[in-house]
Amino acid sequence: MSTTDATHGHVLTDWRPDDAEFWARSGRRIASRNLWISIPCLLLAFSVWLVWSVVVAKLPTIGFAYATDQLFWLAALPGLSGATLRIFYSFMVPIFGGRLWTTLSTASLLIPAIGIGFAVQDPDTPYIVFLGLALLCGLGGGNFASSMANISFFYPKKEKGNALALNAGLGNAGVSVMQFVVPLVITIGVFGAIGGAPQVTKLGGELWLQNAGFVWVPFLVIATVAAWFGMNDIASARASFKEQSVIFSRKHNWIMCVLYTGTFGSFIGYSAGFPLLAKTQFPEVDSLPFVFLGPLVGALSRAATGWISDKLGGGRVTFWTFLVMIVAVAGVLFFLDIKEQPGAFWGFFAMFMVLFFATGVGNASTFQMIPMIMRQEVSRLMPGLTPEEHLRQSDREAAAIIAFTSAIAAYGAFFIPKAYGTSITMTGGPDMALYLFMAFYALCLVVTWLFYTRRNAPVPC
Repeated sequence: MSTTDATHGHVLTDWRPDDAEFWARSGRRIASRNLWISIPCLLLAFSVWLVWSVVVAKLPTIGFAYATDQLFWLAALPGLSGATLRIFYSFMVPIFGGRLWTTLSTASLLIPAIGIGFAVQDPDTPYIVFLGLALLCGLGGGNFASSMANISFFYPKKEKGNALALNAGLGNAGVSVMQFVVPLVITIGVFGAIGGAPQVTKLGGELWLQNAGFVWVPFLVIATVAAWFGMNDIASARASFKEQSVIFSRKHNWIMCVLYTGTFGSFIGYSAGFPLLAKTQFPEVDSLPFVFLGPLVGALSRAATGWISDKLGGGRVTFWTFLVMIVAVAGVLFFLDIKEQPGAFWGFFAMFMVLFFATGVGNASTFQMIPMIMRQEVSRLMPGLTPEEHLRQSDREAAAIIAFTSAIAAYGAFFIPKAYGTSITMTGGPDMALYLFMAFYALCLVVTWLFYTRRNAPVPC
């Protein structure tokens, strides 16, 4: 069947990525186009999701007299709303189609981006408006679940790990892009008179804080148009919520939620909490110019190491990832214990770079595991399916699990910074939280070995 025959408008009615001839003839080209449109859409989503962490730090300097607790809630709410929205976004692609949903979800980010731009220019803006905008920034967090589910349908089994790693890794880079770009654009009148007048800081300087929102608008418009005209829907991927909800009865859905919380939950939580942790524990060091490197390392390691899991097995890579994370947290604790000594900050910083790197590798390996697990589990649980039905069912369940696990793990954006704050309040330092993280990674290590990597494991992968 020709590519033309297999396509009705933007809908792919014949999609067989595991067929080598089909993949070589037209499948790879179509999948690549969808992937390389998806990536910038997801990068922008992450940028908008966490932009509030920069905005909230600058509000007091331009006259917004909010209490520390109020500022904390503004910083925390995007994490809560983003994680919650991911639960709903997990099921949207099979219902609406990847092209339509990517277009709508990307366009929706214009609401908080433009809203922030106008709200910060008026010192009389009510606090409740900022609360609403912080919640709306969570729209960016929700996009990850639908984006990953969508891309998982496009690639064959042997290339899913790398494709998902590229989409997620380069998408995750939106955190570091935002942390690098926003501090620059708020110091200059990028949009001239159209963007509004600068705000005068308490020290007499000028800030264009509105640019933290406005800078994303033109890119969001371009990405929305590209998604609508350049992406595809896959007819065989369509499914109702009822058909997808079978994943809630799958044991490995819940196990992978735990493991992905250990990897991605750590990545997004450390991204949100690392700047404040570094500032509070090493106040004599100007760490803010360097903190963007953590999310960048994590994003790039995810994008660059997906092939390792495809080659060696996701379970094996995940096992070693958690071991490295345990050692890295122990290193962080060591340097915090000697933080008064010269050079302790750089040891602390280096250990966090190892942590970020490991979370990226683990993000890629856990997502590589899910399709492999479901291929085996669907065969065991639904033996009466034909080979074609088995492939369709396992891919559908894997896509839904990928999206749902990303939703659960995203709560790390709230809980890790909150754990730091609680630990510091109760004990005077973050050590209690870090020991808790280390214990959780040890649990993840045991779970990975027990179910996926030991000899005679129930589902080797």
